[in-house]
Amino acid sequence: MPQTLAPPAPAPARAPAPGAAPDPELRALAERHGLAVSGARPPLPEYTRRLWARRHFIAAFATARLTSMYTTARLGQLWQVMTPLLNAGVYYLIFGLLLHTSRGVPNFIPFLCTGIFVFTFTQSTVLAGTRAISGNLGLVRALHFPRACLPIAYTLIQLQQLLFSMGVLAAIVLLCGVPLTWHWLLMIPALLLQSVFNTGLAMVLARIGARSADTAQLMPFVLRTWMYASGVFYNISVFTQHAPHLVAVALNANPALIYIDLMRYALIDTVRAGTLPAHVWPMALGWALLSGAVGYVFFWKAEEEYGRG
Repeated sequence: MPQTLAPPAPAPARAPAPGAAPDPELRALAERHGLAVSGARPPLPEYTRRLWARRHFIAAFATARLTSMYTTARLGQLWQVMTPLLNAGVYYLIFGLLLHTSRGVPNFIPFLCTGIFVFTFTQSTVLAGTRAISGNLGLVRALHFPRACLPIAYTLIQLQQLLFSMGVLAAIVLLCGVPLTWHWLLMIPALLLQSVFNTGLAMVLARIGARSADTAQLMPFVLRTWMYASGVFYNISVFTQHAPHLVAVALNANPALIYIDLMRYALIDTVRAGTLPAHVWPMALGWALLSGAVGYVFFWKAEEEYGRG
């Protein structure tokens, strides 16, 4: 019997090449039914609106993480205060007693403790921000929310830790004979500006850390170098008196130094306005706005990439 040939099978549909424009018919069909690309990056104003709508989630996430950080330690949340105090004791031994950087610095213990507490806020925020995305991949892949919630939440965690420590810092300052004055109210705008600055840094490092795990290993060395250049242990104006002009300008424009000096000016009566860097408040505001705006846009640009790969 003659064999009947089967009709040829239809050719399989070819998937669009990566980066190719979508089929206009499919686009029209999706628009007709109100469908959108899953995980697409919204415009910046819409992204900001969604982020604000999740402010309660940010606060709850930060509080829960802060509570759980010390649950396995016997002393619990006392470590929030003991860690900067132990650091201050070590640095006082090395810099104050052995290297004598306390010479010519009135109220050196409040001077030193203020520098350590304030710089630790920036240091801890940067380190936490580096792992904000890479350390929460399960959450990022399971839920849809603005990813900026995470670096902001980690900044809030570090701010809460600093506020716990500020009570101890205030006690140290008073026990060293420094009077309580209206200048202490200047801590509020100084901390607010530093928090905005730290949030911007956390967002920048969160995006970089999400793409490169090596960033978390490198940052401790960068931050240690930054700390030594920020006048935490010594009066930096003494070292800039005979330095080249450009070096002195660069050191005095250091944002970490600016926020430390503002806090010292608020707490310690022997720190006079004339000893602060020129235009210190405008510079503090400028660094906060620059870091916050650049960090926010830089992080938002990669919104579609977080948690993939």
